[in-house]
Amino acid sequence: MNYEEISKVLKAMADPNRIKIIDLLSNGTLCACEVLKHFEFTQPTLSHHMKVLEKANIVSVDKQGKWYHYTLRDEFVTEFMKNMHVLLDKELK
Repeated sequence: MNYEEISKVLKAMADPNRIKIIDLLSNGTLCACEVLKHFEFTQPTLSHHMKVLEKANIVSVDKQGKWYHYTLRDEFVTEFMKNMHVLLDKELK
């Protein structure tokens, strides 16, 4: 288990807005403009949040013309779930 990588991911997720973005993207790829509709902050603030998630390899970005489309990375989901299972797998008594 790579503790540094897990820590990087958890730090990126340690913001309620970024958790909500992950939740939104769990339903499929969204344009930045579609994500922004769910928040009361500016596009530059959204850009900051997306950059944090991208650097942590949680989301991938695809620029199509002037629009950015974000996708929750399947590899992130698989690895995160596996790591959390290993980390928290304690026998319940």
